[in-house]
Parts: sequence; C-alpha cells; structure tokens
Amino acid sequence: MIAPPRRNGPPPAVQVDHLTVSYGPAPVLLDISFQIEPGQLVGVIGPNGSGKSTLIKSILGFVKPDLGEVRLFGVPSEKARKRVAYVPQRGAVDWDFPVTVEQVVMMGRYGQIPWWAWGPSHDDRLAVDDALETVRMTKFRRRQIGQLSGGQQQRVFMARALAQGADILLLDEPFAGVDAATERALLEVLDSTKGAGRTLIVVHHDLATAAEYFDALLLIKQRLFAFGSPQQVLQPELLSEVYEGSLRAFEHLRDVSTGGTR
Repeated sequence: MIAPPRRNGPPPAVQVDHLTVSYGPAPVLLDISFQIEPGQLVGVIGPNGSGKSTLIKSILGFVKPDLGEVRLFGVPSEKARKRVAYVPQRGAVDWDFPVTVEQVVMMGRYGQIPWWAWGPSHDDRLAVDDALETVRMTKFRRRQIGQLSGGQQQRVFMARALAQGADILLLDEPFAGVDAATERALLEVLDSTKGAGRTLIVVHHDLATAAEYFDALLLIKQRLFAFGSPQQVLQPELLSEVYEGSLRAFEHLRDVSTGGTR
C-alpha cells in the first residue's frame, strides 16, 4: 500500500527517505519514506500525537532529523526553502498583534524583496492583490487580523503562502474550527492552487471528508502505515489498527474503501 519507488523522470516535488525524528529518547517519526509528485493534493492523517505536525516541520526544515533526509524537487530541503510555504495552525498565531490583513499577506513577499530596496515593488503589491482576490479577502485588506473570524484568518494565511509564490504549500489543519461554508471556500482555494500546478500537503483530522478532499493520503502513527489513494488507505481494519478503535467506528468508510460513494 506504500507507494513504490519512482521510475526515471523529473524529481518528485517531495521525497522523504528513511526519516527518523526524536524529541527525546523515543522517536516521534520512525524510518518514514515516501514521495509526492508535483501538482498533488495530499492529506496527512493519523491520531493525535502521531507525528503529523513533526512531519510538516521536517519538510520545512524546522526540525533536524536524527536520520534520513528530505529533498524538494531533487535538492536538499535547506536549499529549496524559497519553494515551500507554510500555513500554521490558528492556535500558533498571535491574533492580537497590530497588523492588517494586507500586511500579513505582504510578509509572504519579504523573501523576494532585496535588502537594499526601499520597500515592496509594484510586482510585490500585485502578488498580494492577486492572493487576496484568490481567497476572496480583498475587501478586508485594511482590517486588523484579530477582528476576523476563524475562517477568514485561515484565508489570510493561505493568501500569504500564495503571495510567496512557493511551489509547495504545507498546511497544518486548515479546516479545524471553521464552519461548513468556510471549509468549502478553503477547499476551493486548495483545488485552484493545485490546478495552478502547485503541490499541497495538508494535515487533516476528519476521516469522513478525507476521501472527498484529497488525491492521496499519508497515514502515520510514528511510522508510515500507508500511502496511496483514499480508497487504498481508508480501510477500516487498517484504521482500527492505527487509531486503536473498534471497526464499528469506521463502518461509514467501507463504501469509500471499496470505491463506492458515501
């Protein structure tokens, strides 16, 4: 069920080889290997504490592995950081900080602005405008971020990642704590971003929507249990093993795992 090694051709967008990460004596991630092709929308699922956020931070280069490596488009991740953008969990952001929506999105351009420049260029401002339009937040551009709803805040940080112009977007539970309408709006943004050729890796907690939202799923709990299509990964017996729950809890996924509709 884990994807086989790639054949000859262009390098994958993300390649993780034998990744092991520890924060103490016990590993959080153990010998994980997979590769993701450009233009895929991939969900990362697993129980709480399974290492999902650590995997994202490892791809970003925020966490140094004990063993293994991460390559982005064929080069070590530390040499390709401008090609990857991060959308954090809402709880990791100080929403009282006195900054506007437009200023937050402009932060995505800072890596493109030379140190000798007086400020953002015309191209930088256009990138911010386009990103705000994509996530439908243009009319809120002067609003302080703390005055927005949770879903609007998620859209702003998605816009910041888009303005950065990165080829890979990593999102840590973007659908957590938002209403159904906002979830649909965010999914539209993800789909349009994928349609533009970008690769997206999304930490996701809702198994009921995982098959609908993603091209492929990574199922992890310290190690990689499965990587493949939702139909391959959302097998009740496998989920019961990983989540240590009753098969009954996953009966609603049986149609998905056999290729049917929910």
